[in-house]
Amino acid sequence: MAATYDFPSDLRAGQEELHQVRAELSALLKRLPWSVEPLDGFSDDNGWRKVERPASPGWTEDEQAEVEKLRRREHELAVFVSTHRYWAELTGSDRMYARSALKRAHEGAEESP
Repeated sequence: MAATYDFPSDLRAGQEELHQVRAELSALLKRLPWSVEPLDGFSDDNGWRKVERPASPGWTEDEQAEVEKLRRREHELAVFVSTHRYWAELTGSDRMYARSALKRAHEGAEESP
């Protein structure tokens, strides 16, 4: 039976927002062109696998600003979660297991009726 942890609400909220920000950033990066700067396309089959990229128009200033905003928020949340005072209450493997449990805590909340 896995241990249960009584995470503080601000820590849970920070981890949940971190998940959301990372998902939003990932979705945004998938939609954007592969290169920040405008670049010609290329094809390279000299490596162990062929790599091809179409020409990239680059990112607009608004797109660059949105990516920077999300990356900055992701960093703030990661620092908040990883340095939260709650972790001082745990030691050794308990801390490791608790950190893993926190990362999956939102999954249990989604599954509950």
